[in-house]
Amino acid sequence: MKKFMIDILLQGIDNETRLRLLPKEQEIIKEWEDNGTLLANYIKEDVAGIYLVLKANDKADADKKLSTLPYYPYMKIEIMGLR
Repeated sequence: MKKFMIDILLQGIDNETRLRLLPKEQEIIKEWEDNGTLLANYIKEDVAGIYLVLKANDKADADKKLSTLPYYPYMKIEIMGLR
């Protein structure tokens, strides 16, 4: 598996929706941490997004994993491979 830096910016999500989806989002992130898929995560200072270091086979696999997150429809995503 390779490592990828994921830069996520949340767009078009209202606060009510964000709060409603947050518990499931956190549950999935916790599962990824526990099984070693997620190596690090950092909430951006403006709280409008997050940086993730994720293990995946390739960029398509990383995006497929991200697509399981409840916030996915509201994410602008940039995926960069790491050495």
